[in-house]
Amino acid sequence: MFASRPAVHPVEAPPLTEAAGPRVRMKDVQGMPGTPGGLVLRLLQFVFAAIAVSVMASTSDFHEATAFCYLVLALGLQSLWSLFLLVLDIYAILVRRSLRNDKVIRLFTVGDGITSTLTYAAACSSAGITVLISNDLNRCGINHCTRFETATAMAFISWFATSPSFLLNFWSLASH
Repeated sequence: MFASRPAVHPVEAPPLTEAAGPRVRMKDVQGMPGTPGGLVLRLLQFVFAAIAVSVMASTSDFHEATAFCYLVLALGLQSLWSLFLLVLDIYAILVRRSLRNDKVIRLFTVGDGITSTLTYAAACSSAGITVLISNDLNRCGINHCTRFETATAMAFISWFATSPSFLLNFWSLASH
């Protein structure tokens, strides 16, 4: 029974002061607010939401279906939110200012989450009504099915551009 005995060597705790230097923040990920990738995502969100609203509003009978009215309302809100953040991103890039403040990221996350959910719900409901009109009722001759389908497709593309913004902001908020 010649077993060795473990030896314990005390280790000093690192100092609690900032003597080692300030903490370094993680590099900005493209797609985050204030980056060129975020600017591109906001531009795509705004453009596709504005196209969907204008195509849907150009029809004379979109107000007859509640889902189409909801699409115009939700994407109008999406386009305003994206335009506001697009201008903010342009400002942040021009003056080289970081938008990685906890309160700002929280606001962006909540706003993107709300507008993303509204946009997705409006696109899905409009897609359902469009399928009902075109395939089930066969009434495309008297309705604007092509315009309804185009506006619905633009709504889904706007939602696809909103989702990465929301997920990146949520990830940044969760990592703090």
